[in-house]
Amino acid sequence: MFKPEDHTYMARALHLAAQGLYTTTPNPRVGCVIVRDGVVVGEGWHAKAGGLHAEPLALQAAGDRVAGATVYVTLEPCAHHGRTPPCVDALLAAKPGRVVAAMQDPNPKTSGKGFERLRAAGITVDVGLMEAEARELNIGFVSRMTRGTPWVRMKVAASLDGRTALANGKSQWITGPEARKDGHAWRARACAVITGVGTVKDDDPLLTVRDVASTRQPYRVVVDSRLQTPLTAKILGPGTIIAAAGVDAPRSVALRAHGAEVVVLPNHEGKVELPALLQELARRGCNELHVEAGYKLNGSFLDEGLVDELLIYMAPCILGDTAKGMFHLPPLDDLAGRRNVRITDITRVGDDIRILARLH
Repeated sequence: MFKPEDHTYMARALHLAAQGLYTTTPNPRVGCVIVRDGVVVGEGWHAKAGGLHAEPLALQAAGDRVAGATVYVTLEPCAHHGRTPPCVDALLAAKPGRVVAAMQDPNPKTSGKGFERLRAAGITVDVGLMEAEARELNIGFVSRMTRGTPWVRMKVAASLDGRTALANGKSQWITGPEARKDGHAWRARACAVITGVGTVKDDDPLLTVRDVASTRQPYRVVVDSRLQTPLTAKILGPGTIIAAAGVDAPRSVALRAHGAEVVVLPNHEGKVELPALLQELARRGCNELHVEAGYKLNGSFLDEGLVDELLIYMAPCILGDTAKGMFHLPPLDDLAGRRNVRITDITRVGDDIRILARLH
């Protein structure tokens, strides 16, 4: 069904879509290329929620050359009103001869409806070209639309023997500057960065994006069951969410006075209900959640089956058995209980090794 030139133009559309990697949230990253008689006549990519989508931008660039052309788009054209009109309306008005889409929109407001309207107007619609690549680009958006929770990526910086902090809690810095900069790029693409109050006390992190250019900052979330976040913590300010397990009016008022928002999500053990927190973040439009926490909170996320992907930086050093590990988990009596992962990438970053792995 698809010709070599189709792959070429869709690859270009995906490249354009990736330009919005850090900026489009809560919207998906989408690119569009319009081709007529073997010539690209228009291109566009979605840059920011509230701005024009990829298709209208490409249509504007193409002008009156769209009729009969082929439109390559990385996601089904939207068929619902949001901050902007439906993209399918603009396409119908321009009358292309063919639309090639990488994948169907997982948003139930559009899913399949855009294709139906295009086909009803006599436009040829082909779906599924480079779908895996398109899905990876919007893995968080797909997760939020289909599961009601963000895609959870857990970042861990560890020594060669799997240690993430000294016995006294200090962890700055195990990895080198190149790995830390690379970590900021992953942080920048997330909609929220989450840590535990223990990390806040030990390291006093900002958890902002600094080492890569970005026009937005993710939410900064602290899991703090008993509202113990110091009022002097650098993490406090607008965009910070403190997730608590109980109400402590004086502490809540004090934290809010320092710019943080306090949400109370208790579980039956008097701790923060992590699945409910993920749902709350999804409600706020979070597609990708970046976990940068200590071994206890890491273990809780992993033990509750909430982690989708591991982003591990291994440094060429050894800290020994007294240092803290990656995950605090219940002991195993048999290897059959181990948690298996699928390694998807191993890359050298400076002096460190970056490992990407997905949980089964």
